[in-house]
Amino acid sequence: MKKYSFKIFILSVIAMISGCATKPTVDLTPVKEVDLSRYLGTWYEIARYDHWFERGMSHTKAEYTMREDGKIAVVNTGLKDGKLQARTKLTDEPGLLRVSFFGPFYGDFRILWLDNDYKHVLVGGSDADFLWILARTSQIDPATKELILAEAKRRGYDTSLLIWVTH
Repeated sequence: MKKYSFKIFILSVIAMISGCATKPTVDLTPVKEVDLSRYLGTWYEIARYDHWFERGMSHTKAEYTMREDGKIAVVNTGLKDGKLQARTKLTDEPGLLRVSFFGPFYGDFRILWLDNDYKHVLVGGSDADFLWILARTSQIDPATKELILAEAKRRGYDTSLLIWVTH
């Protein structure tokens, strides 16, 4: 009987520890429609979650262009490491792209919110660890900032983790 109780105790402790380590649940549903011809062009990084591959970067922006093979070329530039180029594959979902910066490895690029004028966008990844706010200009007005932050919060993101990029 004691062995059985001890096993239940151990399983309970493991469940508690695992529960503490879970990531927040976020709504990763991409937008249903994207006009790629309007999405292409220059996007300035307004804010982002911290990641090793962008750590310390400022004045960051990305240039999206259509390649001859139907994929999208992405060139990210910023002050620190210069250029970082990527390939982007289209998927059956208009708001979900697959991006590769490092060899054959692709990650989700989820367009979570996009304004009607294609001037501001909220982008996420495959989980709660990735979030970006992008705009066609290097600055956004306070009302737009609040609108985008409200959408991120509604989706379950912790907006206090955003790093506001210097331009």
